[in-house]
Amino acid sequence: MARSSKPRARAGKYASWSQRVSETSSALDLQPGVFTWDDPVAIAASLKASAERSSRRKAAPFASAMAMLNFYLNRAGRRLPEQRRACLEAAKDELRALFGRPRRRP
Repeated sequence: MARSSKPRARAGKYASWSQRVSETSSALDLQPGVFTWDDPVAIAASLKASAERSSRRKAAPFASAMAMLNFYLNRAGRRLPEQRRACLEAAKDELRALFGRPRRRP
């Protein structure tokens, strides 16, 4: 009997490794739905507060907050509407400003 080259669906609670990371990561305790908010300033402020409050993170607060934001952006990929991507990219700039980091060059 020939084996199919298609991967089988995983049995279990998580559909993908990124879902498991998002739901079980102990690095930051994020507010529910933070990446769906429409205000980049509020997103950045929430990420900053979560990063500074966490005692389980492995990196500096700025690096942890930026990593979570980049993780979400990278995993969403092409499916993320341009308006959402622009809002989250603006949140990255706001996060840099909140931590006193220089703005990135275009």
